[in-house]
Amino acid sequence: MKKLTIKSYAKINIFLKIVGNKDGYHNIVSRFHKVKSLYDTITFDPNNSTGEFELIGDFSCDIKDNSIYKAFLILRQSCPKIDAYFRVYSIKVEKNIPHSAGLGGGSSNAAAFLILANSLFDLNYSKSRLVRMGLKVGCDVPFFIYEYDSANVSGVGEIVEEFREDDFDIDVFTPDIKCSTKDVFEYFSRYFYDSLSDTFSDSLFDDYSSILSLSSVDILKRLDINSANDLYKSAMSLYPSLKKYYKKELFFSGSGSSFFRLKSSKSL
Repeated sequence: MKKLTIKSYAKINIFLKIVGNKDGYHNIVSRFHKVKSLYDTITFDPNNSTGEFELIGDFSCDIKDNSIYKAFLILRQSCPKIDAYFRVYSIKVEKNIPHSAGLGGGSSNAAAFLILANSLFDLNYSKSRLVRMGLKVGCDVPFFIYEYDSANVSGVGEIVEEFREDDFDIDVFTPDIKCSTKDVFEYFSRYFYDSLSDTFSDSLFDDYSSILSLSSVDILKRLDINSANDLYKSAMSLYPSLKKYYKKELFFSGSGSSFFRLKSSKSL
């Protein structure tokens, strides 16, 4: 028996706009970009001494709330044989992506688990089928299932369209502040969301198609931290200590707390 390993990459939101609500979920328009320099490592290890599902890693939640465990339960419904496999193999996760940081670590872990299991058990599930499974775990999972470097993402996260562009490097900095995605979205809905204005409000663009056609580098050159991410003000309001970390040319990923910028000779 041998170990099987997969990398589980982080993401940033080049921009993130909230454009409506659907069944209690927020509709978004966003550009997701894979952070190739930041990833967790997930290993299926034949060293399970418990005889039951074993998940090993530095997690901030109980196992029943862990995204990998949720993905396991969903996959088990159509592939019962994985139950026996994970009584012999444990799942070890080397965590490098910070928790509650707007980098999609949990969603990435769930996607990586589904991708590796799909290959291991020769299930031959299509990306679309894996996406439907992943959506039951989290709205960011589909992006990671498709394994694109960059993509335009809309709906509640289920619409993922690859965006091909030249490679570029970024610096990412995550302060030791844990942002609750649920709280940030709820605060946005209560204090910042205008249901009468579900359009791109930045004067630089007439509509979403304009920004979606631009490269990520061009978008970052045209926008600032406030206009790029609708959740920035909500996160700052809920977690005012974030303000001391802001520097010129920084952007904010997801619901926070991570900042990023185009890589230069200066470090964050």
